[in-house]
Parts: sequence; C-alpha cells; structure tokens
Amino acid sequence: MKDVYIMAIESSCDETSIAIVKNGIEVEALSVSTQMKTHAVFGGVVPEIASRMHTENFTFVLEDCLNKSSIGMDRIDAIAVTYKPGLLGSLLVGVEFAKTLAYVYHKPLIKVNHLIGHIYANALENELKFPLLALVVSGGHTELVIMEDDYKFKTLGATLDDAIGEAYDKVARVLNIPYPGGPGVDHLASLGKNTYQLPKPVLDESYNFSYSGLKSSIINLVHNENQRGNEINQADLACSFQTTAIDELCRKLEIALRNTGIREVIVAGGVSANKYLRSEIAKTCEKYKANLSVPKLLYCTDNAAMIGAAAYPLYLKKEFADFNLNPESQANIG
Repeated sequence: MKDVYIMAIESSCDETSIAIVKNGIEVEALSVSTQMKTHAVFGGVVPEIASRMHTENFTFVLEDCLNKSSIGMDRIDAIAVTYKPGLLGSLLVGVEFAKTLAYVYHKPLIKVNHLIGHIYANALENELKFPLLALVVSGGHTELVIMEDDYKFKTLGATLDDAIGEAYDKVARVLNIPYPGGPGVDHLASLGKNTYQLPKPVLDESYNFSYSGLKSSIINLVHNENQRGNEINQADLACSFQTTAIDELCRKLEIALRNTGIREVIVAGGVSANKYLRSEIAKTCEKYKANLSVPKLLYCTDNAAMIGAAAYPLYLKKEFADFNLNPESQANIG
C-alpha cells in the first residue's frame, strides 16, 4: 500500500497551524504560529482579533511547513481541516483556506472534529489499541469516552456545566495569573499545599463531571477574604483547587476502569499538558495495571498534526467533504 500524505489545517482558536502527516502516524512537517502574546494583553482570546490574525498568518505558515518538508503539493493526497468546534470566525478562515488549497491542487477535502483530533494525537506517539478509554480535558470539554475502534465512540459521561479547562482559566483570573492561566495555576500549585477545604464536584457514581461549583466557591472565597482584609495564600489555594479538580478526574476514570474492564487509557486535550494531571492519572492506571498514553507536550495543545492523524482513517474510508462545508462552533465527540 502506498504512503498517504495528508496536509492538515488547524485554526479553531488562536493557533494557526499546518502539518503534513504520513499514514496518520508520522509527522513530516509541522508549523504553528501562536497568537498568545497578542491575546495576553486582553487576558484571553479576542475572537475578532484571532480570525484576522489567522487570515494574515496562513500563507506564511504554509510556506514554513513546505520548507520544513521534502514533500511538495504534488505528493499530497488530501487536505484536512478542523471544522468544529471552536471560534466560528477562526474556523471559517481555516475552512476557506483548506477549500482553496483543495480546489487549486485538485485534492479531496476531509473535515475533522477538533476533539477527535486531540484523541488521535496519541496515534502520533503510540499505536491505538482498542477498546480504549479516552479522557478528553480541554477549555471547553471534559468527557470520558469508550473508543471501540477507529471513529467508533461511546460517550460515558461529560461535563454538566463548566469544563475543567474553563475552571482553570477562571481561577487563574481570580489569582491574577496572566493568560494562559492553566500552566500558571499548575506551577503555582506545585509551590503550595492542599490546605483549603473546597467542595467536591459531583460526588456520585456516574461518569459526569461538574466544575461550576468548585470554580464559584473559589471566586466567593477570594472575594470574601478580600472584603475582610485577609490575605490569601495563593499557592495553597491553587494547590487545593488543582488537587480537588484532578482528584475528580481520577475518581471517574477509576469507576470506568472498574466497571468496563478496559485496560487501555489515553488522555487528550490541552489540559493533558498539566504535570499534576499526568502524574495522578498515571497512578490511577498503575493501580489497575492499565496502559496509559499521553501525547508529548507539543501535541497536547492545538496543532495541525493531530488533525492529520485523525483524518487518515477518514481518507481510507473515502469520507470526503464537498465545497459546501461550513464550520460549526459547537460539537461533542462523534
């Protein structure tokens, strides 16, 4: 079977990225242009600025990606693009750019769910062995999913309100940690102790998650202490938050390991870069003698390589999109 080269495009938020991926598992080239410094001034991503910067960056990112690779456009077999979920304007820029490339170079177009891309980021590191449990943790999603085969998903549970990544961002803002807040909270937590008594999220045996109450309790705690003139130990509060939040992920994963008997686990999404999460999930998997796969940090955050990996099974099944493809801001897995 001949090698398949997919050019993948990712622009769901504030990263402009293009990659060339061989057979869904080998990254021939990857280029990422981040807008982090621009949005840090505003304390978060400004959608209008993000979409405009994608428009400015794409041609440069494409040139950089091609320069890093010995693969020219003539050897590309398909163009893949993130079409959901994400910021609508940002997605639209990427989708239109992908359509243009597919039209000009006469390549089939493949549409990819960004969340499924995060799952397939693990295929760039290790072979996916089915069935497996996928814990998806990002700014907008917290989901626990059984993956029975390529593109065969069964959702066990999801967040009932705030995702874990969103909770990290809000806590970071309360603690005056600059954008992006997640890594800052993780670092600050490593310097503190778990001393604050915080409410436990969704103490039941379901697979669902909830982080709204935990987030709100910290916002109220900081506000009340400031009103009283009391000093907050920020490192301890960050540690208490992170311990509570990650413990719930591990508890739900443990229930799934116990109930399903599945012994293959992958973690996906931007929050999978969190050091404490990686350590605690590893302990849970070790307890149940389960194999754990977590992408290296380069593939945890938004990147086009994971989109290329997720597009490969669709290419093999010839599931191609037409030029009427439009982006969607909301989506779950599957």
